[in-house]
Parts: sequence; C-alpha cells; structure tokens
Amino acid sequence: MDFYCEQAIPIMEGEKCSIYQFRNETGEGTITVYNVFPGVILAYNDFHMRYYDSRFQPGREVFCIDHCREGRLEYTAKNEAYSYVEAGDLKLDRRLTHTGMFEMPLCHYHGAMVSFDMESACRSLPQEIKDFPVDLRKIRDKFCRDIYPAVIHEPCSIEHIFGELYAVPEKIKMPYFKVKILELLLYLEALELPEHTEEKPYFYKTQVEKVKAIQRFLTEHMDENFTQEELAERFGISLTPMKRCFKSVFGTTIGNWLLEYRMNRAAVLLGTRRDLSVMEIAGLVGYDSPSKFAMAFRRVMGLSPTEYRGRIRP
Repeated sequence: MDFYCEQAIPIMEGEKCSIYQFRNETGEGTITVYNVFPGVILAYNDFHMRYYDSRFQPGREVFCIDHCREGRLEYTAKNEAYSYVEAGDLKLDRRLTHTGMFEMPLCHYHGAMVSFDMESACRSLPQEIKDFPVDLRKIRDKFCRDIYPAVIHEPCSIEHIFGELYAVPEKIKMPYFKVKILELLLYLEALELPEHTEEKPYFYKTQVEKVKAIQRFLTEHMDENFTQEELAERFGISLTPMKRCFKSVFGTTIGNWLLEYRMNRAAVLLGTRRDLSVMEIAGLVGYDSPSKFAMAFRRVMGLSPTEYRGRIRP
C-alpha cells in the first residue's frame, strides 16, 4: 500500500486492514484498505473536501478500478481537458495521470477501489484460485488503451457487484472480498465494448475554470440575481457551453444548483440567526418576495421557513 498512500497520515496499520487520512484546509478524507490477495487491495474512499493534491507516481505497473457511490470527481480526460466521474460510474486506469490536484466539485466523494500491482497480482491470483480463468493483463489492455482513464457510465449490471460491497458483515469480509473481486474480473472480461463508444463529455481547462469562477461568484453574491446571459457575458464564455460545462462539473443546472445552495444557506440562517426575521433572511438569499421564498424553501426542504425554524432548537 506504500505506493498508494505515501502522503497520507496512517491512523491504523495492520496485516489485513489499514486506515489512512488526508487533510487540507478544505476538509479531510479517509481510505480504508484491505489486502485481499498478494498484490490486490480493496479500498473504501470517503472524502469530505474540495480537493486534494496527489504526489502519486506508480513506479511500477498498476491497474485500478474505481467505483463512485456518491459525489463527483474531476479527472484528466485528455491533454488540458477534464471530465467527471459521477455516482454509478466505473473508472479504469493505470494511474499514469494521477499526479496533481484532484477536485471534488460537490466537496465529497465516496466509493470503492480495487487496485492491482500487476507483477504481484498476475503471479498470485492463479496460485490463490485454482483454474483462475481471467488474464488480468488482457483486461487491463482491453480498457486502458492509452494513458487516460476509461469510464463506464452507469453500467446496468455493475451495481450489484459494488453495491453489495458497502455493507459486508465483519466476520465474512475477507472471503467475501475475494469472491467479489473475482466476480468483477469475470464481468469485465465478458463485457463487450461497442465499436463506437459514447465518450463522456469533456471540457477544456479554460471552460472548467470559468464555470468554477461562476459558481464562486454566485456564492459571494447570493443576495443578487443574474441572468445566465449576464453570467456568460461577465465571464467571457458562450451561453450553451457554459450551461453544459456547469452541469458536467456540478451535476445539475445553474438554476437548480443556486436554488439548493440558497435554501441550504437559508436553513442555516433560520437556525442560527434568531435575530433575523424570515423576510430578512429571504432578502439575504436573493428573494424580495416572502411568498416566493417560502415556496422555494418548501420545495427544497419540505417545510415552510416558519415550520423549519420552529423545529430547530435555539
């Protein structure tokens, strides 16, 4: 595991299970690692942070399979271009573009990863499992044709493989992990790739930087209202690419993102600023009409602002 978590803080290190922690000014994350076979690990990633800086360089031949359970992760899809792993996606790569800043636009990411040290895993798997039917190198070459990750978007049958890994009874973990890793490899070997795969949309660095700047601008001017045309003109980006890029980065439209952000901020204010009236809080989050604010708040939170405040203890 030294090749994966060299910049992390070890919390617990054992023969079969270790836990590592990442920290920066935006939050923290943990990786829980299980040594399943020689050269094969299963790790659970739980990050509550906006980004982390990776200094990782393989130094050896590795093959990694990441499943995103919740959240969103930015990755390099092409030179100076980015795409996004979202819930249900499977990302496969050789960790050849795994150095640098990795951003989590929703400030959280949860998932599982199966990682193979190819030299050790190719030697140990046939010894561990009699009549092992899978050629690990062929699977790696099938999906990882260049240095950039391959992403399978919401595969219909992958969910039951990974979904069951998130709630495994302690006493059967290790044998169950072995079965599931073999099942995953068999699935990937049998999976037929279409001749013309539909790639996930990717966006160039300048576009991504502009929509992230738009998001920051909206959080800093929550009490003001801007049309999307005004935002596009202010940040020098065409309207349609702005909409597409924002949705890819943050997983929803500008309007939906702003609505949820405003209502969540309003909920915090309703609970912590008892000196402010509901009408004053409405103004702080961009609403000059109390009735429209109440409708928006109920739509997101399921309660009226007054009902919500009444349920929050002072």
